[in-house]
Amino acid sequence: MSKQYGFYIDTKHCTGCKACFVACKDRQNLNSGEKFRKVYEFSGGNWSETDVNAYNNSIFAFYVSLGCQHCDNPACLNVCPANAYTKREADGVVVYDASKCISCFGCQNACPYKAPVYDHQAKHMKKCIMCTDEKTADGVPSPACVKACPSRALEFGEIEVLREKYGNANIVASFTAFTKPNAVFNLHKDSSSGTAVVNKEEVF
Repeated sequence: MSKQYGFYIDTKHCTGCKACFVACKDRQNLNSGEKFRKVYEFSGGNWSETDVNAYNNSIFAFYVSLGCQHCDNPACLNVCPANAYTKREADGVVVYDASKCISCFGCQNACPYKAPVYDHQAKHMKKCIMCTDEKTADGVPSPACVKACPSRALEFGEIEVLREKYGNANIVASFTAFTKPNAVFNLHKDSSSGTAVVNKEEVF
């Protein structure tokens, strides 16, 4: 692999505003219901009554912006019977060939991030390509989601540079590890405190 681009996701600074989601949807001209980037809301904790008729709480919430992680071992590519997916050598971006898609949904079902999205009008799957069709003067992709984030909770660049800068916390849940996602997470302090996704209707 000549180089591998990836994302840094700072869950400590994400406010859940969904500017990344809206910018992506607008940039890619997605249809209603189609989402390349999703903002998950996690929460947990409880209230407890004290012996003086007062209440203490351990309530918390945080947000995680997720899209295609352009994995080193992409589940979508590995299960596609039509060979519609390719991982590019030049930049590590996982791309798809819509003309080969047979709409079997195997890629979407296999992906732990549910990154492939079905286009009901065009009758094929599609996915994030890191906005590689829009590049800076230096020839680097310029993802709309990163540019739109007002709290700078998203960063884009070569994954080795991001890992050197921020570390290598690259999974939110252990079940995603097998795909080897190209992402670095700044994990929220409550990320291991028995969280649950509370906006399932939005993201699933």
